[in-house]
Amino acid sequence: MNEKARRSIRRVLIIVQNTRQTKSGAAAIIAAAALIAGNLIGAGILGLPINTGLAGLLPSMAAMLAGGAMMYLTAIILGGEAARSRNETFDYPSLYGTYLGRFGKWIAIAANMIILYGLLTAYFTGGEKIVASLIGWESRPLLLMLLFSAPLIVLACINLSFLQRINTLLMLLLVLAFAVLVLMGSGHIQTKRMLYTDWLFLPLTLPIIVTAFHFHNIIPTLSADLNWDMALFRKAVFWGMLLALVMNGLWVFIGIGVIPLTGENSILESFHTNAPATLPMAFQIKSGLFTLCASIFALVAICTSFLANAVGLQSFIRDLLANVFRIESRPLVIAVTFLPPLLTALIYPDIFLKALDIVGGVGIVVLFGVLPTLIVMMDRTRSPKLRLVCLAAFLFSLAILGLEILQETNLLQLKPWVEYHSVNF
Repeated sequence: MNEKARRSIRRVLIIVQNTRQTKSGAAAIIAAAALIAGNLIGAGILGLPINTGLAGLLPSMAAMLAGGAMMYLTAIILGGEAARSRNETFDYPSLYGTYLGRFGKWIAIAANMIILYGLLTAYFTGGEKIVASLIGWESRPLLLMLLFSAPLIVLACINLSFLQRINTLLMLLLVLAFAVLVLMGSGHIQTKRMLYTDWLFLPLTLPIIVTAFHFHNIIPTLSADLNWDMALFRKAVFWGMLLALVMNGLWVFIGIGVIPLTGENSILESFHTNAPATLPMAFQIKSGLFTLCASIFALVAICTSFLANAVGLQSFIRDLLANVFRIESRPLVIAVTFLPPLLTALIYPDIFLKALDIVGGVGIVVLFGVLPTLIVMMDRTRSPKLRLVCLAAFLFSLAILGLEILQETNLLQLKPWVEYHSVNF
């Protein structure tokens, strides 16, 4: 074989190898993007049309773009930190402790506990409302909440591989139910409802929007699965979040178009009763198939999110008890994981949307808004342009946090415009 033939064969082999690597990279991106989108389509989406609907469609879409952009930025920052450490045990309290000392570490721990406990509380209360509406047990909320929560707690405490197997089935049900809801709901849209706007109420939509774009707890695992390849990670995050943005935007569009702004089973009434959007939508459409699919969609969204966050919270509590308090007890881990959110839900059964607001407006914006942008601003090796962008995101996160604290402490009370004015939407 002459030299020319050898060079030709080498070129062919290189092309084949590059093609295989491209296909492998594409498959990894698709799998990672699907995982991100699956984590994003959780309980947050159930509250979106209610909280955002009181601001109107146009303000809601603007807020979703701003909130999604901020969460994308911090996801890339945290993915870069995970890639830099290349550590299988990478965690956020240790990361912030490295940059900000013990104060930063304990702020991160507190914020993470607000997120995980708040989400479990929201899941307990939201699930109870949906099941009560489905089977007609509205008069027995406490009993129904216990019956709803018990199987989920048991599932969250068993083998993780079993959860991964049933999670695939649950995600398939979620997508199918969502498709049916969009198709059926699109036939009941009243376009005049899209014209309403209340820009002054817009700030109160941001906590639920941030919650709907929160997947950052899986970033360490995702980075390791992608072998800390930041090029693949950026693409996966972009496509996963873009898919979630489309689904969230479509859901808000359908919800605002179908649910009346005021009156019985309206957006305003659901806002005050802390009800998921699927309940007033089912009332307006009055279809047995829609009600069934709405219930399946809502329950599966809650159950998949519950299982993922419950497993994460158990691991977090286990590490906290073992490393800080030198206690290793499986029963204590389970009790500390599930009793606080369950008791909170039993005492305050109408706290679904409020819990999601606190999770997004306090826990998520601190852990995945304020702190990631702050550590970039402190790092003088970063580019001035990136630090400037992070400054804007840092101020945006602080604004969300400040408004949520003022709202929850009654120092500021932003009310929807429709509470004081009659509208025909």
